[in-house]
Amino acid sequence: MKRKPLFGAAALLMSTALVLAGCGGGNADSGSGGSGDSASKNKEELHVAISANPPSLDPQSINSNIVGGIGVHVYEPLFAMNADYEPTPVLAESYEVSDDGMVYTIKLRQGVKFHNGEEMTADDVVASMNRWIEVSAKANTLIGGSVFEKVDDYTVNLKVNQASSDIIMILASPIQAAAIYPAEVVESATAEGISEYIGTGPYKVSEWKQDQYVKLEAYEDYQPSEGEASGLAGEKQAATPTIYYDVVTDASTRIAGVQSGEYDISEEIPIDNYEDLSSDNGLTLKVDRGGTLNLFLDTTEGVMANQTFRQAVLAALNCDDIMLAAYGNPDLYELNASWSDPTDTQWGTDAGSEYYNQQDTEKAKELLAEAGYNNEKVVLVTTQDYPEMYNATLVVQEELKQAGINAEVETYDFSTFMEHRSDPQQFDMFITSNSYNMLPIQLSVLDSGWAGLNAPEVTEGITAIRAASSDEEAAEAWADLQTFLYEYGAATVLGHYTGVIAMDKGVTGYDYLRFPIYWNVTASE
Repeated sequence: MKRKPLFGAAALLMSTALVLAGCGGGNADSGSGGSGDSASKNKEELHVAISANPPSLDPQSINSNIVGGIGVHVYEPLFAMNADYEPTPVLAESYEVSDDGMVYTIKLRQGVKFHNGEEMTADDVVASMNRWIEVSAKANTLIGGSVFEKVDDYTVNLKVNQASSDIIMILASPIQAAAIYPAEVVESATAEGISEYIGTGPYKVSEWKQDQYVKLEAYEDYQPSEGEASGLAGEKQAATPTIYYDVVTDASTRIAGVQSGEYDISEEIPIDNYEDLSSDNGLTLKVDRGGTLNLFLDTTEGVMANQTFRQAVLAALNCDDIMLAAYGNPDLYELNASWSDPTDTQWGTDAGSEYYNQQDTEKAKELLAEAGYNNEKVVLVTTQDYPEMYNATLVVQEELKQAGINAEVETYDFSTFMEHRSDPQQFDMFITSNSYNMLPIQLSVLDSGWAGLNAPEVTEGITAIRAASSDEEAAEAWADLQTFLYEYGAATVLGHYTGVIAMDKGVTGYDYLRFPIYWNVTASE
């Protein structure tokens, strides 16, 4: 048996998604918690203001940053990304790969206990991982047909659908994560998701009051994996006994709350508040570059099924105006057609850029005439729970109207928006901010369950990337697939964003990798 190599440049993919700057005098802290002042006393509760109610606490099935961000504190996978974006064992102890690359034998850590006190064994892993392959759109797209089987109580086999060098990276993906649940939780799950929130992480779910808060409490019997804290792997300690994720949909309330001390940390700070808050000596701002703001188009229903019409939409867009409305400060976003981090040497590409940021209203009108457009209503669904998405949607609506498209906006709370977004019969277009992925094949735009895109070119492109014999060949295959996304009018990048989190000066131990990491965080009183 042998270990299969990963693509050589893959670990570099998201290096710039790390914290770029700590403003207001603070630095990005990582590692173990601690106030840094032996005379100060740390709080027993950490209050984190989040911008929307989580639609679920089932990270396997829900593609949501809020669900994933809470979930990494409660649940753990077999492998997770460390700070260098390398897949690292967490609940796994080790693994081996057969010579033909078709069977992964994974040894499990022994003595790991779930929050219900039961020991994790192969039965739990097999049940959880086979469900994950089924319910995670990303997993199903990439390794659907693969099967986990029990070898003994602490060993499982993964029989993959095809040999590929990226299998362990897929298992370690933090969004729609391969969380391990007790087998009985999996067995009782319905189409709506799991009903018991039991993991092996440093925190356990104590209470969830819809539209108010999610309360996490330290798990006293938590057993961290070996190694120093690094990204989503290594040592984790519940440095603050209780974490409240307070649902605060109004941005001004989140800002006022962190300034007054009601909240220790406020997420999703609007960029137009950045300069004012950076001068507040009582706060530290963390600026994380982490993804793209994207417009997704239905490709299946009514007028949206017409590719020429979708090209008219792309022709009408002025991405600079859209991004300025979304983020307020040109220094805090970048215009670039790449669906991956533009600085990534393997996956960053401007392929298809002739369709990006065209700002050509007259071309859009010509394409509408060619498509036979007859003033059919086009619905953009959005949510005010994410101001950048909402503000960008309003600008897109106006630009489409100027081109002659009968565009209407429907606004919902975040959970209802997510329901509409997942059903092409309930939207024509929508905008979301999407974090960078370790591999482009994990992008939401390629999941048919995300916006309904179901084209053979997508499947063929993913296959070509995964079957590539070199990094260069894989990059060329991705460039071809990105070009198809633009040519087909399936979606477009609007721009690359940074996110801002505000926290009290007394908060230390904060880290970031795909999500804010709070398990090693303390806040001084």
